Amino acid sequence: MKYESPIPKDMPLEIAASKFAALGSEQRLSVLRALVRSGPSGISIGALGARTGVTGSTLTHHLRILTHAGLVRQEKQGRSIICAAAAYEEVQALSEFLVTQCCADCEGCSEHPEHHDG
Repeated sequence: MKYESPIPKDMPLEIAASKFAALGSEQRLSVLRALVRSGPSGISIGALGARTGVTGSTLTHHLRILTHAGLVRQEKQGRSIICAAAAYEEVQALSEFLVTQCCADCEGCSEHPEHHDG
């Protein structure tokens, strides 16, 4: 699966909140984690269900939420095999949202300038 989604340097708070809200379920977090572990080519829905224990309409529901949040991509391959993959650039952007400003307001943290932007 090819991904060409630009990542904004500073993710707006409401966008980040929406993406984090999509992860507000143990099952969705489990699904995303399994997809991240599977690599950029993704895995079939059946294999994803087997790895996570989430199957059928429940898995479809969770994938829809994660896809809407931009954290998962799906595509058909062949006639009916649907593969899913983590949207790595979006997962990375969400992670960076948390650590980009690390220690920015910490007095005495200047000895670790790599931990903050300013």
